[in-house]
Amino acid sequence: MENTEAYQKAKKKVRARLGFKVHLAVYIAVNAILISINLINSPDYLWAIWPLMGWGIAIFWHAMNLYVLNKESGVTENMIRKEMDRQLLKKE
Repeated sequence: MENTEAYQKAKKKVRARLGFKVHLAVYIAVNAILISINLINSPDYLWAIWPLMGWGIAIFWHAMNLYVLNKESGVTENMIRKEMDRQLLKKE
């Protein structure tokens, strides 16, 4: 593995982790607001649980893909290589 390839791979992982952290922070902030609105306006029915659960499932899968499965898609890698080849051909 070339040094530049290792750097690019590490950069991709760091960006993915930062993306997840931003996703999680937005999830927490938005759902805190929704729960507050829910408790102020209609405390008898907790409707805020539905977006909390739905989005929570998406957060769960995002975390699973990032930290547990941690598999790079062969299809994605092939697409990246093809695009890099196209860019190199354009430069020539």
